[in-house]
Amino acid sequence: MTDHSSGTEDGEASGILIPLHEARNARLDQPVRFDRRELDQILRLYGRMVAANEWRDYAIDHLTDRAVFSVFRRASEVPLFQIVKDPRLARRQGAFAVIAAGGRILKRGQELGRVLGVFDAKLKVVEA
Repeated sequence: MTDHSSGTEDGEASGILIPLHEARNARLDQPVRFDRRELDQILRLYGRMVAANEWRDYAIDHLTDRAVFSVFRRASEVPLFQIVKDPRLARRQGAFAVIAAGGRILKRGQELGRVLGVFDAKLKVVEA
């Protein structure tokens, strides 16, 4: 039920009242997406890995329950890694996860930057 009445005499709509349950249902019909900030962090990492000749292709899937950024060495193979955003797990284990090719979860957390830290190069001790 939507109220389109305005309270003005000439009948122009100055505002539209939408019940909360209608707004929630409209939002639930939308697939989960990476927002601009999240996609920027992922694509920066992707650019570094392409420059290091580690990754060559990617795919983005926006599903009803999660968003997945899949990374490939070759387009014809299975993904090397998947960066997943699952809002249902946000309050429990964290909405973001990095999953390896075999399905093993490498890292999970609340903040995307920390989860993507699994790809940072480890420092090594060098003897002079």
